[in-house]
Amino acid sequence: MSELYTVRRARLRDRCAATGSTAALISRPANVRYLTGCTPPGAALLLGPGDDVLLCGRPLTGDPTEGRPDDDVRISVLPARGGDPVVAAAGLAAKEGARTLAVEEHHLTVTRHRALAHIAPGLRLADLACAVEAQRLVKDDDEIACLRIAAEISDQALGELLESILVGRTERHLALELERRLVDHGADGPAFPTSVATGPNSGRAGHLPSDRRVEEGDFLTVNLGANYRGYRCEIGRTFVIGTTPADWQIDLYDLVFAAQKAGREALAPGVECHEVDRVARQILETAGHGDGLGPWTGHGVGLEIDEDPQLSPGAMGKLDACVPVTVEPGVHIPGRGGVRIDDTLVVRPEADGGPELLTITTKELLAL
Repeated sequence: MSELYTVRRARLRDRCAATGSTAALISRPANVRYLTGCTPPGAALLLGPGDDVLLCGRPLTGDPTEGRPDDDVRISVLPARGGDPVVAAAGLAAKEGARTLAVEEHHLTVTRHRALAHIAPGLRLADLACAVEAQRLVKDDDEIACLRIAAEISDQALGELLESILVGRTERHLALELERRLVDHGADGPAFPTSVATGPNSGRAGHLPSDRRVEEGDFLTVNLGANYRGYRCEIGRTFVIGTTPADWQIDLYDLVFAAQKAGREALAPGVECHEVDRVARQILETAGHGDGLGPWTGHGVGLEIDEDPQLSPGAMGKLDACVPVTVEPGVHIPGRGGVRIDDTLVVRPEADGGPELLTITTKELLAL
């Protein structure tokens, strides 16, 4: 892995050199981890002109959630508590003779930007823009392997929950149990706050679990994901509780399933991102559910749960091979509930078998 991080940093350094920057300051946590294997809270990475240095506000703890730093990166802990590693990195760059420092302006606050100019007044600041995010878009084999394990953990946690008694338990209780099971199976933690929605709450995107109890005949929507070595996946499923589904539940489920299937089958290198959204959205709009649809059908995943590319009506660009994305259409009918179906997949060419499905829990409408 050490060589992998070295190659990533070398690619970024070459890009900076091509634009006239002699050093780069990385402050966005996911980008720091991508380039070093480690992301202590508040840490900043300085690339060149001397060593690659990870500046930290406190000593590393060894916590698995922080990761393990690449051996070729020098660790520098600030001598005073409360210091800002980002500002210290700019001062170090100036001290080592850098003339231009590329920074992630989209991540810097105005206060930090002013502090950089104050500590290194002779240093010209240039915008690195989203160069690291662009590098992160296509995943390598090691990254996809981590995502596969995260998906396996998520499937295991969800499968165990489905074998337990659900009636009478609250959404909040079920969400906490799912997050515990994720950790029990090897996750560093949940990839995002777990959502459990029942009855009239079901199918609602981003629903925060409440004290509502599961009742017979409810739709139950679950959305969860594991964080494994920093890589995050997502799975969402909808079930019926304790009885044969009503006709309206079967019809709505079949509709959302058809939309999700269309979105999954549209994933291929070279396909416009907005086209994946269009084929899924069109099925739901034609059935009269256009007004309540969310702003996107899916998004990229990796070191963050919501990365590029965005699968939305206004999305620009095309899909590449080895890009992991979610496909997660849903319909919520106020007062009744709804359906969400969510998978994490890796875009693959048809010659390699088409999109690789990472989350494999059944999408059959089960009565639990």
